[in-house]
Amino acid sequence: MNSELWSVLGLALLPAAGNFGGGLLAEWLRPSSTTLNRALHASAGIILAVICVEVMPEALKNTSVWILAIAFMLGGMAYLSVEAGIEAWQKRTPGGAGTGAWMVYVAVAADLLGDGLLIGTGSAISTKLAFVLAIGQVLADIPEGFAVIANFRDKGIGRAGRLWIAASFTLPVVIAAALSYFLLRNQSETLKMSALVFVAGLYSLAAVEDMLREAHESAEDSRWSAMSFLAGFALFLIVSKELIG
Repeated sequence: MNSELWSVLGLALLPAAGNFGGGLLAEWLRPSSTTLNRALHASAGIILAVICVEVMPEALKNTSVWILAIAFMLGGMAYLSVEAGIEAWQKRTPGGAGTGAWMVYVAVAADLLGDGLLIGTGSAISTKLAFVLAIGQVLADIPEGFAVIANFRDKGIGRAGRLWIAASFTLPVVIAAALSYFLLRNQSETLKMSALVFVAGLYSLAAVEDMLREAHESAEDSRWSAMSFLAGFALFLIVSKELIG
């Protein structure tokens, strides 16, 4: 395994660490349902900001809009398939965390998958770009980790289970970074961007359909809920542009 791949995998661990840190913060603070509501709104804002600020503008530069539209739709359809599978599983195992909680997990895992793709494909351009992308994702992933662990606590999942869930978020970002390094590195720009937009379609639907739905179910919305959504979007906008320029 060459040093460049080790570098990519190391960078991929940074967003996972931010997410895990957010989960530990949720364990320490034992957040209320109101705090969970706001954290989920902030996470949804961050996910949509990733798509609007980082993914789509870059993808639209040199890739056909028709190809990107198809990739986006396929990503959303993949999300719906996962949702149907989880609903079927929940029916066979009553008393679990519920479909909504697991779909929030899927949303965060998909976001980390996108982080891995960003880091892996960014490394094809330069190691410095991959580093900047990884650092930019760390702050964005902290409220997501906080929200998902607080959500599972609210659904009655025990501490050991919650910690395993938090640790499991390492897998999608590292696997995606490694796969994109091996499979996408020498491929066309169109294929790279299509893969990224596919993931964007998956987790944009997750943010709107499940993160916000879980937020609404955890506590009644307020103006602070809306402000949390806006703050999440603004946070990623600032981090992305200040670091990447």
